[in-house]
Order: sequence, then C-alpha cells, then structure tokens
Amino acid sequence: MADDTSTDLRKLQIYSVFVRNHTQAGTLKALEADLPRIKALGTDFIWLLPINPVGEVDRKGKLGSPYSIKDYRKIDPAQGTWDDFIHLAEQIHRQGMKLMIDIVYNHTSRDSVLLKQHPEYFLHDEQGKLFNKNPEWSDVAELDYSNHDLWNYQIETLKQYAKIVDGFRCDVAPQVPLPFWLEARKEVAEVKPNIVWLAESTGGDYIRDIRSKGFWISSDGEIYRAFDLAYDYDIDQDWHDYLAGKTSLSEYVKVLNRQDIIYPANYVKMRNLENHDNPRAHELIKNENDLLNWTAFSEFQKGAMLTYAGQEFGIKHLPSLFDKDTIQWKSKIDFSELIKEMHILKQDDIQINGKYQIIAQPNDIVQVIFSKKDHVRIGIFSLKSQDGTVKVSLSNGNYLNLLDGSEIKVERGIVKVTHNPIIIQSL
Repeated sequence: MADDTSTDLRKLQIYSVFVRNHTQAGTLKALEADLPRIKALGTDFIWLLPINPVGEVDRKGKLGSPYSIKDYRKIDPAQGTWDDFIHLAEQIHRQGMKLMIDIVYNHTSRDSVLLKQHPEYFLHDEQGKLFNKNPEWSDVAELDYSNHDLWNYQIETLKQYAKIVDGFRCDVAPQVPLPFWLEARKEVAEVKPNIVWLAESTGGDYIRDIRSKGFWISSDGEIYRAFDLAYDYDIDQDWHDYLAGKTSLSEYVKVLNRQDIIYPANYVKMRNLENHDNPRAHELIKNENDLLNWTAFSEFQKGAMLTYAGQEFGIKHLPSLFDKDTIQWKSKIDFSELIKEMHILKQDDIQINGKYQIIAQPNDIVQVIFSKKDHVRIGIFSLKSQDGTVKVSLSNGNYLNLLDGSEIKVERGIVKVTHNPIIIQSL
C-alpha cells in the first residue's frame, strides 16, 4: 500500500452512480436533485461510472459500454457538457461530499481519438492487427504501456481531472503496469496531494490466466504499493461459494481473517455486496432478513464500504451497461437508515485501528469483534436468519443494541440471537 495512506479511509462510504441509468433524463444535471438523499446515507464519496463519449465501432448494445471510451478528455454529450461536469462537482462539494471518477486505462474504444492519433500506443499481434488480452472484450482496443509516450498522455489527462475531482477509481488497475501507477500517483500529487486512489483489483484465477499469457497483472499485495483502496475480489469466489452452499461459514471466515495479516498494516479494502459488474445483492440473497444481516455485516467489516445506486432499496434488477435501463426506484425495502447508522459507527477509532477478528458461530451466525485497550465492540449477524446463541467477551448485564436501541442481555457470557443484527459494546 502507499506508505502515506491513512487508515482513516476505512471510514468511507462510497456511493456508485451510473449517470445514464440513474435518472430518466440520464444527465449530470438531473443527478444533482438526488444529491441530498445520497448525502443523507452518510456518503463521503460519489463515484461516477465513466462519463466520457462511448465508441461506436463494435459497440455492444444500442448505447455501448461506458468502459469503451472514445475520448478520455471529453464528456459524453448525451450526459451533458464540461460545464455541467464542473457544476455537478461544485454541488457535490457543497453537500459536503467528494467526487471520484472512473479511469479506464487498460483500453479505449476501437474508434478512439487515441487509437486514430497514436496506433503505436496499442497492442498488436504479429500481423499488425489489434490484439486483446481479453478476447471477450470485443468492443475495446487494449493499450501497450511499454510505450512511455503513452504514460505522458495518460498522466496529463489525470492532472486535468485532478483539478476538479477528489479521487480516481481505476478500472482493471492490475492490468496496467504498477510502475505507471506509481509515476502517475507521484505526478498527480503535485496538482492535488490528497487524491484518493481506488483500484479495481482482481482474484487469483484471473491473475493466473493473464500471467500465463505473458502479460503484467498485479496481485493485491503489489497494487497496494500505489493505491489507497482495493476491491475485495480476492475473496469474491469464496463469498459466492458460501452463498451457494459449496463451502462453510468457517471456511469463508478463514479467508476474511487472512486478509488482515497478508496485506500491509494500513490496508483498506472496499467492501461491497454488489456493483455494476455483478448481480444485485437481493438477487443473490433472496430472503429480506438475510439481506438485512448481510448489509450490516458487510458494513461492519474493517474497510471502506460501497453502495451501488439502488442497493439501499434492495432492488434486484441490475441495470444494463449497454442500453438505457433506468433504475426503478420504487421498493418495499429501505435500508437507508441502517446504512447511515453503520456509517456513523464506522467513524469510531475502534473500527479503524482496533484489533479485528471474525468468528464463525453455529447456525450460520457470524461474530465480528473490534477491541482497543479495555474497549470492545461486537457485531453479531445471522446470515441465514437462524436463531442461536453466541459467547461474547462481555460482562453479564443489559446492553444497548447500537443499531435499533433494543436491549440485549448477556447472561453467563452468552447472547441470544433472534434474526436481527446486533451491535453491542463494553459498558
């Protein structure tokens, strides 16, 4: 991890917005009306999926993927103008939030300005045709960072945005060589020292596949040298295996605990149950009470937290990346207050720098313990809505559930669990 990364970034609540599908209008201007509600969730950063023009050659769907970028230095006309972008940034700042934008530096569209002007910046096969490390990404052309002139162009682009924004979420960051990111971080800091860098890191199987083809790809341990935060895709398959019943809670908890010892002491993971690339949490977790517990458990783990727009309402449909597919906001579920309360708890130093341990309990109940000196804070989450009992390191007595104000009794060191999430702390 970058040596100067502050563990205070573990406090962050990040809210992800796909502008095209967030409102009926699908514009930067239209998003502004929703900023107060987003702020009320406890949001610190709004992360916008790419807002640049989309390529037309080999486009997927009618509108194309926002990750197939035609021009890094312009705004998609369908979403607004450069002035609209500036105004949105100002409004986000007025709400007391910060702005993070998506940086897609592994590839461009197949009709990009950069490809037309500098074909030498791109990967080609022996016959001189465009070559992709990922053949299924048929709508993009992959960049070749062995050309250092490309570095200059990309870093200058970052500097332009750094004058406006507060953070970069970097798409498939591990596939762009680490030396580039280290240089980019150094030079961007001259424009804005406190830019936050979030890497879309990846899992083991994908790393093996790309390395077997002879290309650079960073592990999480490497990516932390240049980035402040990384995805928790390193344990994503373990999570899905547990949800699918292929592995036990104990096995899943084992890999979660391992994260706390294999990464640098100031590591910051971005926890998430869903994002624009993966199924909605409520689609994976059908039971609403299970979803409630998973939302609280995910928020209570050490690290920053991502909410993908609509997740707070348990929306099941994942908006298309390739077509107009506006979020349908009506829902019977509303976890907004829970997300807000979990964010408030996340501000306490015990959850930032305290000793951290996760324990699997019978009946698919998980216990998370933060401790610092004589202070202990414990979260208990029934991931499959089963009742049970949990042994806790607290004295006998009545404790306040910090989530809903209910009374939780500790008797002979035991807490009874009945479906709903519990967070209690030493008196």
